[in-house]
Amino acid sequence: MTEKKNILIVDDEPINITVLMGFLKDDYRLVAATDGQQALDRASATPKPDLILLDIMMPGLSGYDVCRQLKGNPETHDIPVIFVSAMGETDDETNGFELGAVDYITNPFPPPLSRPASKHN
Repeated sequence: MTEKKNILIVDDEPINITVLMGFLKDDYRLVAATDGQQALDRASATPKPDLILLDIMMPGLSGYDVCRQLKGNPETHDIPVIFVSAMGETDDETNGFELGAVDYITNPFPPPLSRPASKHN
């Protein structure tokens, strides 16, 4: 059995953390942070996250600030960052990629797909 990968979810909105954790809880070990400083602290902790899902619009340090600091720190430089944000303009995505993100996902998230009910004849 392979060990579950660690994902750090960073968002100041508890509902967004809850939704992401609901999607990922079965397959990953999850840790959450609700602000930029907490994200930096948890990214440097042991075990380090294998992936960071990072919101942009947060009080204090923005997600852009957090990503810049993560990529500037040799301890956290190689952790992949995916921005997850309601900011969906091309410039927002471009800025995220220029800072070192590996992907950019806009939210709100679509509702999970459910299986159609089976029809019994």
